[in-house]
Amino acid sequence: MLTKFLEQPNCLLNQRNRYQLLATMLINLICISHGIGIGWLSPTLRKLQSNESPLNFQLSISEVSWVGSAVGLGALVGNALMGLIMPRIGSRLCLLFLAIPHSCLWFLVYFAEGAEYLFIGRFLAGISCGGIYISHPIFQSEISDAKIRGSLGSMLMLSVNVGILLGYILGTHLAYHIVPFVVLIFPIIYFISTLFLIRDSPMHLIRKGKYKEAEQSFRYYKNIKDSDQLGEEFEEMKKILAQSDKNSDKVTIKDFLTRPALKAYCSALVLLIVNQFSGLYAMVNYMSDIFALSGSSMDPDTCTIIIGIVQILGTYATTLLCDIWGRRILLVVSSAGVAFSLTCFGLFTYYAQWYDLSEWSWVPLFFMSLYIFLGNIGLVGCFFVLLVEMFPVKIRARAASISIAICSLFVFIMLIIFPLCMDRWGVPATMWSCAGITALGFIFFIFFLKETKGKSMLED
Repeated sequence: MLTKFLEQPNCLLNQRNRYQLLATMLINLICISHGIGIGWLSPTLRKLQSNESPLNFQLSISEVSWVGSAVGLGALVGNALMGLIMPRIGSRLCLLFLAIPHSCLWFLVYFAEGAEYLFIGRFLAGISCGGIYISHPIFQSEISDAKIRGSLGSMLMLSVNVGILLGYILGTHLAYHIVPFVVLIFPIIYFISTLFLIRDSPMHLIRKGKYKEAEQSFRYYKNIKDSDQLGEEFEEMKKILAQSDKNSDKVTIKDFLTRPALKAYCSALVLLIVNQFSGLYAMVNYMSDIFALSGSSMDPDTCTIIIGIVQILGTYATTLLCDIWGRRILLVVSSAGVAFSLTCFGLFTYYAQWYDLSEWSWVPLFFMSLYIFLGNIGLVGCFFVLLVEMFPVKIRARAASISIAICSLFVFIMLIIFPLCMDRWGVPATMWSCAGITALGFIFFIFFLKETKGKSMLED
């Protein structure tokens, strides 16, 4: 029975899929490290705003918003940079580059003498972040089979969320100046493993006319030992990409205005807005502050660590369900659950201002856990997979890059306004605003979103 299970085409441990899984796990080491940087900030910001700051200065609300949002500005730069150099130098060199600015973050954290050190460090981490969200989905989609692409693609956010949980734990229980030394292990291992074990994708090598290397890469990622087993798949890939390259120079404005392209823009814009303005990313960065203001008597840092565990469960559920249920149903369930959870969380914090709800202190943790779990099974877990798949093949690379750049802009906007909204509007109004935006996304996903499960990356 185990043998039959392993022989299924959509099993990640299938002989054909094993090196695709290995490559995905290795390149996601930098995603874990990036997640640590996000999660570590949440408990650390509370310390840096207090009289017990581990540094020689304290952060104001304004400085907190700028330090938090710097990653969004950096991501914009990373998106643009990766979009320019990836078609020219290939995935492997781009993946290697990501380790450099991310490592600089931890050196600046260690030597910080003012808020500007943390801002620049977060900005550099954002460059890696922007690069990750461009290079990883494209590279992973080019090396993986259609039957497992959703599962492998959702591992990106699973890895980030594992890192976020580690960041919550390290930020809560380790001294400020010890954390950088611990975290730097990840980018170092990532750089070495990428240098020696990752090859450029066969699709990139074919585009560059390196057919022999492309064949070797294809064999490697598909785990093919016998040359007779290459069959028609590799030749078909060569034929389609050769035709695509002939047409690539002929891409015009009309190609961006076709009916399928316009439908994809509409879906992508709604997905981007709901993904960011549901607050799923912003709240992860400011989770400890949110619990401190929620009216609950539970320890904010302990609640934050529990949320980190729930977040991992949510993205792991995506890896199991993405290629079984499909992207659309997960987004529908996710957006409905997020809107409901935020509404209930806001109601508790509202009534906690007027009544003693100490006996119900578990309620904020429950609804925040529900919010994070349901948010991660769709709006987060399926986000990058769906974003790459929804565009027509002729404009896919350009359109996906532009979409992710817009997402980075939304990240910056949300991170800079979220702590200001909590400070001026209060937690309830902030939560209800995010819930309203997500509810509108829920309606769109039900009636207009197109399913992309099983779609070949060589078709529109």
